Amino acid sequence: MKYWLSTLLLFTCLSSFAAEAPSYGPRLEGFNYPHPTKTFTFTSQQQDLEMVYMDVQPEEANGRTVVLMHGKNFCAATWEATIKVLVDKGYRVIAPDQIGFCKSSKPTQYQFSFQQLASNTRALLDNIDVKNVTVMGHSMGGMLATRFALMYPEQTEQLVMVNPIGLEDWKALGVPYRNVDEWYARDLKTSAESIRKYQLNTYYAGNWRPEFDRWVEMQAGMFRGEGRELVAWSSALTADMIMLQPVVYEFPFLKMPVLLLIGELDNTALGKDAASPALQKKLGNYKKLGREIAAQIPRAKLVNFPDLGHSPQIQAPERFHKALLTNLLP
Repeated sequence: MKYWLSTLLLFTCLSSFAAEAPSYGPRLEGFNYPHPTKTFTFTSQQQDLEMVYMDVQPEEANGRTVVLMHGKNFCAATWEATIKVLVDKGYRVIAPDQIGFCKSSKPTQYQFSFQQLASNTRALLDNIDVKNVTVMGHSMGGMLATRFALMYPEQTEQLVMVNPIGLEDWKALGVPYRNVDEWYARDLKTSAESIRKYQLNTYYAGNWRPEFDRWVEMQAGMFRGEGRELVAWSSALTADMIMLQPVVYEFPFLKMPVLLLIGELDNTALGKDAASPALQKKLGNYKKLGREIAAQIPRAKLVNFPDLGHSPQIQAPERFHKALLTNLLP
């Protein structure tokens, strides 16, 4: 009954948004972020790029800085509630949009890698004279945060992963390969309806609330706009990066304190829709994966949310942030 009611609410929201669906530019022009944004201009791979970021400083600083790394279908703005909680507790928060995403540059020719994105983020931190940080990543951002921590262990005081993807090697498990052109053709079909259906089942474990629509429309608006082809192309390039660059084999090399915050009803596995029905049932079992990965990390702390999905920080912010603050370095 609960799932049926959530589905009914979902389609009610679909109808209400149909008449006033927003369109945004390829760099999310027209969508307002919760805090003023700044732009870091730098040269990478023989081209000038712009990384847009929020740098939110508390009134009474505790001396620590948290860098927030968004997921593939997310943006820095999606961390809105988390930013407020952290800043209220004295943390300085830096939340960038990675190159290829949201308000940052979307180069059509770029060798995307987690090493490159981590290097870009390090360059941003150097530019604003930030030394030691807690790195916190959600979804794809968990893969990026892991790579950052592996590359820059002296700068990473603590690593926090929120339902990170990449806890299993999908290619090695038999998920069929899609080339970039195939990802592009698939992503061109992205709509608000397809996003909501996916998020209902994966991000929120069958429980929809109207406030989730803001994040659906943030993503869908770029696919409605005049730059939709560029948005889809960037999405395809970064999907290829995720599929071909697993970090799952390197978790044992993390030496800093690591906090894993896992919604156990998550079932995310990139490319799962192309896998056989039998394989689909085995992929994205976060209840199992969270425990397995925590056991591989020397200084890991695992916090489970048995009733939550892929985005616990949005689905149950009070519970999530209480667990986060309890386990962050003081």
